Amino acid sequence: MAERFSTELKEQNQPAWDGAVGHRFVDELLAGTVSDHHMAAYLIQDHRFLDAFLTLLGAAMASADTMKARLRFGRFAGMISDDENSYFLRSFEALGVSEEQRIETPDTAPCAGFQAIMREASRTQNYAAVLAVLTVAEWLYGDWARRAGTSRPQHFVHAEWIDLHSSPAFYEWVEFLRSELDRVGPQDAPTAQDFFSRSVTLELDFFNAVYQNGDHS
Repeated sequence: MAERFSTELKEQNQPAWDGAVGHRFVDELLAGTVSDHHMAAYLIQDHRFLDAFLTLLGAAMASADTMKARLRFGRFAGMISDDENSYFLRSFEALGVSEEQRIETPDTAPCAGFQAIMREASRTQNYAAVLAVLTVAEWLYGDWARRAGTSRPQHFVHAEWIDLHSSPAFYEWVEFLRSELDRVGPQDAPTAQDFFSRSVTLELDFFNAVYQNGDHS
């Protein structure tokens, strides 16, 4: 049986993919040992993806070629707007991150880059491009979250971030994205490969950036 297109894309970017999934930040998150400083730095940046990510989901709804897919994207957009945004706000409070800090902390280069590629893919109105970025963003997080197994750190800031990316519903979402990319990606393989590869590199760079502004652990 032929290998899935999404699997081929992952294998083409395996070193960077594995570097992100096995990153120091992930190790510390799963162990519950990531410092409040590093967790706050990470979440401030990650929260800034929300607007661009919702724009990307909107582009997925607009460019999808089936009603079933549009409904699926719409349901996920609702969940992101509610459950995940609530997690960020509770976590900022628990970590002592003020609204001023959230606003005034500058974007890291990978944060700015990932927002840019999400908006770039959205502007193309190309379903394969949109799916490539979405699939990396969700599948890679699902991969590192699988490493947790059933154990969870005590602090909810760590535990709930793992849970958001390790539930059966989340893995079904990842499988949906992969199946859609498998279906439409081969018809525009160069575009899918380009957006997928750049997204994987940005994911690894994003984790690296958590530790690049001084190590306060």
